[in-house]
This record gives sequence, structure tokens and C-alpha cells, in this order.
Amino acid sequence: MTGTITIDTDQGSFAAYRAEPADTPRAAIVVIQEIFGVNAGIRRKCDTLAEAGYLAIAPDLFWRFAAGVELDPDVKPEFDRALELMGQLDQDAAIRDIETTIRTARRLLPEGGKVGVVGYCLGGRLAFMAAVRTDVDASVGYYGVGIDGLLGEAQAIAHPVLLHIPEEDHFVDKAAQQRMHDGLDGHAKVTLHDYPGEDHGFATEFGTRRSDASAELADKRTAAFFAEHLG
Repeated sequence: MTGTITIDTDQGSFAAYRAEPADTPRAAIVVIQEIFGVNAGIRRKCDTLAEAGYLAIAPDLFWRFAAGVELDPDVKPEFDRALELMGQLDQDAAIRDIETTIRTARRLLPEGGKVGVVGYCLGGRLAFMAAVRTDVDASVGYYGVGIDGLLGEAQAIAHPVLLHIPEEDHFVDKAAQQRMHDGLDGHAKVTLHDYPGEDHGFATEFGTRRSDASAELADKRTAAFFAEHLG
């Protein structure tokens, strides 16, 4: 079952897409959007997780200034608009919204149920931030931008983290990728996977950015990670 729920904060309320499994959820996963909003691709990510037995919730992180926006990265004016919206986002506020969504997900699960996060692009960065700033049980980030600038917080990681890194990411150069490896390869809770020849957005559900073989491999690794750490 799919639909929209409303999540309340002390600053107002925001919508979130919700996909539920047919039976009792094995756990919950908060799906963190790209810069394109909670669009068809993000909703499809949620639906796939629900098919695997998880309660999936994707909060609208742009609700303060562009509530409900959905953009297509393959349409240049929409891509440009997404970049503008990213510049308006207060990422600290976004983490608070994600934390609120995590708490909401815990309330919707049976007692003791675990909650993970998975994010893409902007959401990949926010998934890493959630790992260091919230009590989330497991975090996955796909092609997160600027994680190399957050490595000073890595000592706060208490639960497992998985990061997918395309080696030809035009938003994350080779030097930044190396800094991520230097800062995280020795961390007992963090696993990094590199994808030779792949660019940013390779695991998107729809559109020209998708690279099927690598997307399927990354998603298989993510599924195994969540099965191990969330149940």
C-alpha cells in the first residue's frame, strides 16, 4: 500500500511518501531524496523496499520553500531549477526533518523495530550526516557529494554505514574520493564500494543517467547490508 503521510515538527508540517509491505514490516527505511524532490524515481525506490518487506518513507525535504516539487534531471530547465533549490536548503534543518522521520518510523514499527536510511546525491550526503548526528541503525549513501568535508565527524558513527562511489563522478573528483577512502577505510563501521567508469546518478530508477549493471550491483549490496543490519 502506498500513500502520503503528514509529519509534524515544531516549525510546521511536511508530507512524506509512504510505501508499506503486505505483511508486518521487517524494519523501516527512510529514503532521502536527490535534489529533484520526491519524484517518481524516489517513490519507486520506496515501492521496491516495500516489496522487500520494509516500511519505506520519503520525506519532502524542500517543504519550507518548494513543497511538493518534482523535477526531471533529464530536462535541463528542471535540472537547473533543482540546483537552485539545493542552494536554498538548510542542511541542518533537513537533518532535523530526517531525524523526525526516523522517530515517526520507529513509532509505526513493532516494539524494537529498527530504522535505516538510504539517500542519493544530496540524499547520499544527508545519509552520512544522519549516521553521525542521529540514532539511525544503518545508513546507505549513493554518490554523496561533499562527504570528504564531513570526515571530522566520522568518529561519531556508531552504526553501520555503506557508501557507493562512482569513480567518474563529475561532482566528486578523484582527490575527494581519495580523501573519503583515507578517512573512512579504517573505520570499523564503514564500507565503501567503488564503481569504475560510472558517473553520478548511475543508480537512478529512470532516465539517461542509469547504468543497469552497476545499479543492480549496488542495489544488491544495499539489500544485503540492510538484511544484515536491520533484519
